[in-house]
Amino acid sequence: MNGEHLAVAFARLLRAAGLDVPVGSTLMFAEALAVVGLAQRDGVYWAGRATLLRRPEDQDTFDRAFAVFWERAVVVGDDDAALVVQEIALAVDTETDDDSAVDEVGSDDDVPVITLRWSPHEVLRARDFAAYTESEFAEARRMMADLRISGALRQSRRMRPARSARGGRPDLRRTVRRALARGGEPISRAFSQPSTRPRRIVLLLDVSGSMEPYARAFVRFLHAAVVARTRVEAFALGTRLTRITRDLQSRDPDAAIAAAASRVADWSGGTRLGEGLRRFNDEWGVRGMARGAIVVILSDGWDRGDPEVLGNEMARLRRVAHRVVWVNPLKATPGYAPLAQGMAAALPHVDEFVEGHSIDALEELARVIGRR
Repeated sequence: MNGEHLAVAFARLLRAAGLDVPVGSTLMFAEALAVVGLAQRDGVYWAGRATLLRRPEDQDTFDRAFAVFWERAVVVGDDDAALVVQEIALAVDTETDDDSAVDEVGSDDDVPVITLRWSPHEVLRARDFAAYTESEFAEARRMMADLRISGALRQSRRMRPARSARGGRPDLRRTVRRALARGGEPISRAFSQPSTRPRRIVLLLDVSGSMEPYARAFVRFLHAAVVARTRVEAFALGTRLTRITRDLQSRDPDAAIAAAASRVADWSGGTRLGEGLRRFNDEWGVRGMARGAIVVILSDGWDRGDPEVLGNEMARLRRVAHRVVWVNPLKATPGYAPLAQGMAAALPHVDEFVEGHSIDALEELARVIGRR
């Protein structure tokens, strides 16, 4: 069995264990084996690590698979590089597997068995939304229902009782009440301090055609934020601006998203980000909705409008908002650069520029929103 065949077989083993191994990586591994040869274990190992391993958290699974696949190979013939791999039984332990299934696979003592523990949810969490199948997206919807989004806390004008004088100020009303209970002597003084409340969150979702692979996942994120009963406002941004906060307030996610989709007439159409932001600033944002708020724009930055208009409106928004967060699902693409005119015009006025291509990225977004 030559190096190319071994590379393909090992890549199949890694895929069965839940690792994401593209065809291009397999070809690179085969080319690397042709250079380093098959005689030295370390050369084969590091060739595989460099070409097949894409995420640090997959290293343990890779090492176990490597140990079974390569270190159980039998050397035959006079050529040390000629390897014949014994038959390997792969027992993948998923969330629904039980011990009996693993025992059944490993009943033959002559066949090496590797038991790899992995969770399909963990694989799905890091996968790009654009690569989802319908069944994977259905599973992802259930996972996103557990997202908890809350704005960072800010100081409120309302006062609350303080345990000590540190950080507080005298509360005369409560002090007098305590004194009346003790014969008029102010033995125990009361203090109060400002309370805190979450900042308002404003979500602006780009629903243009270029965002189609991601918009249906993002609208789930919007629904999770709105039903959390925090101070959240949601808008759809395309060729026009549509407020969809009330449509997303239903606890039933399917009903809420259907209602929002029916209200948005320009779903999967064009986009004029600058004009949409201008309307938001004129009618809602500058008037008060965005003042002191965390404004989150979910868009790939492709805009058919004038980039100068977008830059001016982003500057207006930045002057009143507490923070402006731009979520671009294309940012996770290797070699990405914000070269689109709309993205380039908006970026100088953005406080946080984050990814949004996966469930892991949306959970990180939730943490960014809640960060002070």
